Amino acid sequence: MAADSAAGRLSRERIDHRFKALPPDAEGLTVGELAAERRNLFTGGFTTPVLALSAEAVEHNLALMERYAATHGLAFAPHGKTSMSPQLFERQLARGAWGITAAVPHQVRVYRAFGIQRIFLANELVDAAALHWLTAQLEADPEFHFICYVDSVRGVALMDEALRGRGGRRPVDVVVELGAGAGARTGARTEADCTAVADAVAGARTLRLVGVAGYEGEVPQADGERVRAWLRRLVALAADFDKAGRFGADVGEIVLSAGGSAWFDAVADVFAEVPELSRPVLKLLRSGAYVSHDDGHYRHLTPFNRVPEEGALQPAFRLWAQVVSRPEPGQAFLNAGKRDAAYDLDLPEPQLVRSARDGAIRPATGITVSALSDQHTWLKVADDADLEVGDWVGLGLSHPCTSFDKWQLIPLTTTEATVTDFIRTFF
Repeated sequence: MAADSAAGRLSRERIDHRFKALPPDAEGLTVGELAAERRNLFTGGFTTPVLALSAEAVEHNLALMERYAATHGLAFAPHGKTSMSPQLFERQLARGAWGITAAVPHQVRVYRAFGIQRIFLANELVDAAALHWLTAQLEADPEFHFICYVDSVRGVALMDEALRGRGGRRPVDVVVELGAGAGARTGARTEADCTAVADAVAGARTLRLVGVAGYEGEVPQADGERVRAWLRRLVALAADFDKAGRFGADVGEIVLSAGGSAWFDAVADVFAEVPELSRPVLKLLRSGAYVSHDDGHYRHLTPFNRVPEEGALQPAFRLWAQVVSRPEPGQAFLNAGKRDAAYDLDLPEPQLVRSARDGAIRPATGITVSALSDQHTWLKVADDADLEVGDWVGLGLSHPCTSFDKWQLIPLTTTEATVTDFIRTFF
């Protein structure tokens, strides 16, 4: 990344007590100075636990999704909530991303602080203070492109009320969210409900309807058939709105957006069937977890399991913790816990052990995680497993969204455990 970019300037931040696991003797250095030393993760003074992100896996994943989106004619706005890392956003944009997706106003503010020019907010925005701030952003920067969901007539009324009288010359672009079904998350439940929301938008001069969107990951009892059926409803809704003239003459392209990290193959299939509309269609995919992938939830769910000929994502996270107690046979404790490791979907997975005696690395055979406390990992250790106090254990993690958010500064490491950079997060 360019040193003078907003993300590049993060390298000037000073190392201090805010950033866990960093070498105590690095205090006072800038992040860039510490990265330039290219220290070894194990012998360079890092304290445990320490979360590392594989430089090679991240680069592989960025390239793979860039290629996938291009192959299938999709624009790409990866969900930034996964990492909340401007450095990774910058790399995603350099790899062809149209923009970055957000979930809440705070995330939009972070994106704007780091110069993100295209933001898709996958939620209805009814916070008056946030809407006032957004109006100022749109007025100050003619190149800033913002889109958000609307899914209710009441929400449209609240948005219009907050925006009226703010002096904004540009309307806020919105897409009607089609819900994934009864009992699912957000979104207008029926096509009739969507039409009512679109009618409300037409009556609000502060808003402009530019498309339709939704999240197929919430389809009840999701399988390939049900997900594709819902996606075809989404496409049909866009076509019906277009036929009815619901998109104004000043709308240059119709936005059609879906796509989490579990069903983007179905999105690619169905979006390839979009009929010719009155103007070009921006087919916007929003998958976010791909950048780091994982060793649990998304390893099982990734669409690349169904289309292996298109490639495979690589898990990029490994949490290294140290054995601090072996109080009885069959039991050991690491000095990492819920404050350090994702645990909401799956427990961490022991993968490697690094000997405290000679630094040799071996598979974590016969070692499993049974529970997490706030600051401890409970290990079950087989009788024939080789594990002693002082050894480092490398853990694979599940669910990247709740891995990134526990660390403000994450070492980016090579396969040789050389730290080449640090990834800053803003949660």
